[in-house]
Amino acid sequence: MNILIGTILLAIGAATMLRHLSRTQPDALPDIFTRTKQTTTFMVPRIFAGLIGAGFLAALLPVDQVERFFGESAGVTGVLFATLLGALTPGGPFVAFAIGASALKAGAALAPLMAYVTAWCIFNFNRALAYEMSFMGRRFTAIRHIVSLPVPIILGCLLLVI
Repeated sequence: MNILIGTILLAIGAATMLRHLSRTQPDALPDIFTRTKQTTTFMVPRIFAGLIGAGFLAALLPVDQVERFFGESAGVTGVLFATLLGALTPGGPFVAFAIGASALKAGAALAPLMAYVTAWCIFNFNRALAYEMSFMGRRFTAIRHIVSLPVPIILGCLLLVI
């Protein structure tokens, strides 16, 4: 239901902006529609592959292993392991969220899942090597990773006690 509300709000926002631009800058509309077509062409196959992959992954994940390592009884060890996996997960949101959703369906608890998603968002090592280090330098990247390391662990542990 939340995704439906978000989709409706995004559609309303896009329609409002389109209406405003059609009144104030009608000559910009062809470029906007071209960019929309390019973005849609780029994203739809990835979304489709991510959703299909999530379905297959959910079916293939061994429920007993997921419950053992990431279930309610995993505790802090599950949070730490999920943090490591989140940091090492390659790819974009279609990969990370598909893995997270599949793990949730297979019996993962919220605390390790929170740690996994937060670690993937905050300090994904693949993104850091490909982009951050080349733009910001090694020192900045190292300091940011050291400072942000406790965040997914703290969030996961907070969910353990709540």
